[in-house]
Amino acid sequence: MSDLSRKNCTLCPVACGADRSVRVGRCGTAGLTVAKYGLHPYEEPPICHTNGAGAVFFGGCALRCVFCQNYEVSRAMRGTPVRPKELAEIFAALEAMGADCIDLVTPDHVSDLVAEALAYRKTRVPVVYNSGGYAKRDALERIAPYVDIWLPDLKFFDPQLSARYTGREDYFAYASRAIEFMAQTPVVFEGSAMRRGILVRHLVLPGCGSDSLRVLDFLKGVLPAEAPLSIMRQYTPMGDIAGFPELNRRVTAREYRRVLGYAEALGFASIYAQGKESASKAYIPVWDHSPPSN
Repeated sequence: MSDLSRKNCTLCPVACGADRSVRVGRCGTAGLTVAKYGLHPYEEPPICHTNGAGAVFFGGCALRCVFCQNYEVSRAMRGTPVRPKELAEIFAALEAMGADCIDLVTPDHVSDLVAEALAYRKTRVPVVYNSGGYAKRDALERIAPYVDIWLPDLKFFDPQLSARYTGREDYFAYASRAIEFMAQTPVVFEGSAMRRGILVRHLVLPGCGSDSLRVLDFLKGVLPAEAPLSIMRQYTPMGDIAGFPELNRRVTAREYRRVLGYAEALGFASIYAQGKESASKAYIPVWDHSPPSN
């Protein structure tokens, strides 16, 4: 499966056509690289639950957000190469640590290889597909049998904004279809822990409040009534924003209240909010991963 899909790679919407058996694609990677794995306490409460999410941060990303808080990883500057079988061993190690789920962070550009790893051994805890939202439906269909919880971003509605900040004018066109597909998974909770379904995140950006409202209008029309929503205030000026002076500040309380209040007025069943303290580099992982021993 993986060899065939990588000869002329069209796995993600960029469809760069790279032969990823011999060189990197637009995502910056040829195969699987892992920048860090371990228990991660900073996902939404029903994902972290008790002990924390068993997060695996994959190196590379086809969606080059200029403001990315994991810039070193998304630009493939960090990461240890692993094979699918070694990734399966990482999943087992996370379960042994007591992880409440397997949290696949930025997997879209390696989803075929992640599916291969998940096929080696069925996990005992839910698998979370933690994505930037920029994905092809056929790629999601291939990994869907292994996924319990979809955790996508929906970053932008306006193609001009997405083009400016990610270089991809077609972001919403793909992300909206991806979320419509993910939303077909029934939402299931056991107590306060999420076991199946979709939880969408939206990051409020400086000066982009009107676009946020359009994002929320779309989500209200496609998400199951019981699906939770996360409105994030954690934007921190970093990444490659030298040419984007409007991004060189944090979100104001007024900007955040406007978006959060609109979400509440739309009647989402459950909304996770963040305090101003979330806009801090203290929550960004230290990229110190070592490869698993054979």
